[in-house]
Amino acid sequence: MPAPPPRVIATPAALDLIARLRCEHGAILFHQSGGCCDGSAPMCFPVGDFALGDGDVHLGAIGGADFYISGPQYAVWQHTQLIIDVVPGRGGMFSLENGSGQRFLLRSRVFDAAEAAALDA
Repeated sequence: MPAPPPRVIATPAALDLIARLRCEHGAILFHQSGGCCDGSAPMCFPVGDFALGDGDVHLGAIGGADFYISGPQYAVWQHTQLIIDVVPGRGGMFSLENGSGQRFLLRSRVFDAAEAAALDA
């Protein structure tokens, strides 16, 4: 059976921004909570500045930064690969990319049958 695909990946542009943020702020993490406003975008925080909850799910790491998603959002998105990208704009109010002229954006794709089977194995 093939290895399971990563649940979260990042585009080259996102990896560049992550590298800059890590140089500027040290260790960082991402959290995807869901909801409206800032909660619908992946948020980036210095490690230790965001309290993870018991229900948060670790999806993997992108650019050396751990990526977590809330339990209720994981229930909705578990059949998709999250693709973290950046676009021009203003980041979330509390997210580290705010003020950089770029913001993180969540894209996704549904796992195909073979990938889903590998994840379930």
